[in-house]
This record gives sequence, structure tokens and C-alpha cells, in this order.
Amino acid sequence: MMNRVFLFSVLSVLMFTSCVSKKKYTELEDKQKETQDLLNTATVKLNSCLEDKETKVSYLQDQVNTLKKTNNALLTNQGDLATLSKKGAENLERSLESIKEKDLQIKTMRDAINKKDSVTLALVTSLKGALGNINDEDIEINVEKGVVFVSISDKLLFRSGSYQVSNRAREVLGKVATVVKNKPEFEFMVEGHTDADPIKTECIQDNWDLSTKRATSIVRILQNDFGVDPARMTAAGRSEYIPLESNDTAAGKAANRRTRIVVLPKLDQFYSMIEDGMKKASEQK
Repeated sequence: MMNRVFLFSVLSVLMFTSCVSKKKYTELEDKQKETQDLLNTATVKLNSCLEDKETKVSYLQDQVNTLKKTNNALLTNQGDLATLSKKGAENLERSLESIKEKDLQIKTMRDAINKKDSVTLALVTSLKGALGNINDEDIEINVEKGVVFVSISDKLLFRSGSYQVSNRAREVLGKVATVVKNKPEFEFMVEGHTDADPIKTECIQDNWDLSTKRATSIVRILQNDFGVDPARMTAAGRSEYIPLESNDTAAGKAANRRTRIVVLPKLDQFYSMIEDGMKKASEQK
């Protein structure tokens, strides 16, 4: 009887224990499942965060790389701008030097021209003073573009159709010679001009011949009678082709028959004046 009671007690304990363990197991199993679900959820979130992080890191890295490139480009541009600025400054300096040099050249040329004009004015004054008592219809002195022209009428110098210089003309030429001999910085050309009437004689072929012979006759007198340096003179015949007036009237023909002395500054001396001015200005820099 005692044994039976003990066995029953043991069986009861086992049954109770079995019931408690299954319930606990179920609870644990549910808990484990819940935990697994949470773990899975956390894993998914973690992976999602990691992916987001990688994306953000990659984006930020791209931004950094872009900014680095931009910075390098700016540094390069800054260097280029500095180089350009330096070159610009050098070019500006050269331009200013060139402008100064050109201004100097212009000033030097202006000074030379002013000096030449002063000498020309002195020449005109001297000629007008020497020839002041000559009739204005027979002799005219004017200046065109820095060149002095002394125009002497045909009736004062020659007989019609002749190249023999009159005694009255020798007096005029003597006064001209006195002035030009004192102005060695000038050269001059004697031009013979005729009207349009044709001429042909034993000694003269045509108006070309007549105008040239008249110019040559005057040059010879200036050289032989008044001592003008022949190296400073040129004889030229212009024939009938540069008339002052129409050849249809007697007055027009008379005006066209003339001898013109063209007084020219010596170009080599003029350029020497410029060169000397340039040299002096360069020394003063």
C-alpha cells in the first residue's frame, strides 16, 4: 500500500513537471521567435543604415573630390591670372615706353620742322627785303608747304622767244644770289615755263628746249657771275605744261611765261636735325 502511494506521488510529480516544462518551453519559444523577429528587424535596419551610410559617404566623398578639383582649378586659374597680370603689366610698361618714345619722336620732328620753318621765314624776309623795290607784277615770292617760290616774269628776264638774260634781270638775279649764298642750308631749282605757242628756230627746237635753255642760262649767271655753288642748283625745263592761267588770252600767256626759283631745304640737313634731336632727347632720358 505504501509502495502504491509512492508511485502515485512520483507519477504526479512527473506529470506536473512535464506540464510546466512544455508551457515554459512554449513561452521560451515564443520569446525566442519574438527576439528573432526583433533581431531580423534590427538586422534589416542595420543593413539599411549601412547602405545609407555608404551612400552618404560615397556622396560626401564625391563632393570632397569635386571641391578638391574646383579648388585646384581655382588655384591654377589664380596662377594663370597672376601670370596674365604680370604679362599685362609688362605689356603695359612696354606700351608706355613706346608711347613715350613716339611722343619724343613727334616732339623732335616738330622741333625740327619749327626750326626749318623759322629758317624758311628768315629766307622769305631776306628775299622780300632784297627785292622790295621790284614791281610786284614782275616778281612774286610765296611759301607753299614749307617751300619758298620766287617767280620772275618773262618780260623781266628775256626777250620774246629768246633765252638771253637781260641786264635788268642780272640785277634781280644778283640780289637773289646774295640772299641764297647766305643760306647754305637751302638748295634750289630754277624752272623755265613757256606759254602754249609753238616755237621752232635754228637754235630752239620747241617749248621744251626753250624752257630748259632759259633755266640753264639763269643757273650759269648765278654760278659764273655771282659765285653761287653749282652743287646747290638744278636747272629744269617745264615747257608749257604747268600753266598758271589759260593760254587763250594774251594776258594768260604772259602769266605763263615765267621762270620760277624753287628754294628747298636740304633734306639731309633736315634729317640730321631730327637725328640730333633724337640723340639729345635720348641722352636726357
